[in-house]
Amino acid sequence: MAMKQNHHPSRKPVLNMTEGNPIKLLITFAVPMLIGNIFQQLYNLADSVIVGKLVNANALAAIGASASVTFLFFALCNGIGSGGGIVTSQFFGSGDEKAVKKCITNTGYIMLVFPSMVGMIAYALSRPILELLNTPAEIMPDSLAYIRIMCVGIVFVSIYNFIASMLRALGDSRTPLYFLVISCVINVVLDIFFVYSLGFGVVGAGIATAISQLLSGFSCIIYAVKKNPYFKFTREDFRVDRKLVYSVIRLGIPLSLQFSMIAISCMALQRVVNSFGAVTVAAFTATSRIEQLIHQPYQTLGTAVSTYTGQNFGARKKDRIIEGYRKAMLFMAIFSFAMLPVMQLFGRNLVSLFVNEEAVIDMGAQAVRITSLFYVFLGTIYVIRGVLNGLGDAFFALLNGIVEVIGRFTVPILLTSISAIGLWGIWWSTGVVWFFSGFTAWLRYLGYKKKIFKEKLPDEASL
Repeated sequence: MAMKQNHHPSRKPVLNMTEGNPIKLLITFAVPMLIGNIFQQLYNLADSVIVGKLVNANALAAIGASASVTFLFFALCNGIGSGGGIVTSQFFGSGDEKAVKKCITNTGYIMLVFPSMVGMIAYALSRPILELLNTPAEIMPDSLAYIRIMCVGIVFVSIYNFIASMLRALGDSRTPLYFLVISCVINVVLDIFFVYSLGFGVVGAGIATAISQLLSGFSCIIYAVKKNPYFKFTREDFRVDRKLVYSVIRLGIPLSLQFSMIAISCMALQRVVNSFGAVTVAAFTATSRIEQLIHQPYQTLGTAVSTYTGQNFGARKKDRIIEGYRKAMLFMAIFSFAMLPVMQLFGRNLVSLFVNEEAVIDMGAQAVRITSLFYVFLGTIYVIRGVLNGLGDAFFALLNGIVEVIGRFTVPILLTSISAIGLWGIWWSTGVVWFFSGFTAWLRYLGYKKKIFKEKLPDEASL
């Protein structure tokens, strides 16, 4: 992957992270993206809260039972987009404007074809997968309907994530936020309209989500083309570049495999959850939605570190990479320990936002008290994964996914089979898996640091 030094075009719509205070850069980049990620989660939260409150706990369980399956399908597509973002950030760091534009267009070709194929296959396999997961009979029809609507919307989700990934690679974390906030508000309004006013239930929630994602994706494209200098394409920029396609796929496939293996591991856990009945499924769904919000600061920090690392890797500034890693780990630890008392004291209040049934609320409150003990390990995964992804370490994505799959398949079964632990093993297993995945990430970082940072950064050809 050849790189060359050119002057960047106008800096207004992008953020150069190869110069200046790393802390200020990470915060400047991360805060808008964090707000955007939280609003993105409101898609799922809106579905869960509105369905759980306005319909019943079984409707909430139906959405929850389908969550790991839809996550698998989305993960396969998002990994490719993330790979394109990493390659783009490295070209941007090196100052190669022409390569940046070609990377955007060639990644776009991949993101049009691949999600369409995944969506069709996912639609056909949705029922067999739900049956394989032992989805309770009383929630099967709604779960199947919701998944199939999400399969149709995979292309819409992928369009938005692709454009957002490209813009973030250029340091622009604000543009995706603006349109995401608007579409999120639209999603809530449509949720209430389809679920409550028209009485469509779970199906209405799925329709509202698909429409909102379509609006956010295309709006973001239109704005980027009009305002961002890197989206001002020439005819030459649209030519297929096999080397670029290979670079994107080479990084994207391991990320897709990592994300998909995590999704498969979540499906394995969901199978264990389903075996305990609809009440447990509803409690697990509520706690999962809370954890999705907890994930957002970690995910945002990891993405910021990935972009920061990718740009500085392209600029060959290894000292800044190390400094960025240390500061990010500090931020992560502060947040993790700050959230611990919140979950211990107010977990019941948070769970009650999703359902009215006391049995579900009691179970969910105890569950978040368990998982909050392991937040620091979850944050470690995201920060170190961001650094290694920015460096182009495709192997770690695969390795980390394998560790999580093994953990999700074995630990829940082991812990729930112990009579003294029982169904609480569902949530204890989540924390244990975070611990081992975080520890594996830390070991990989130490090995990579010795290999690269204490010697010299590799030539571009070795990427």
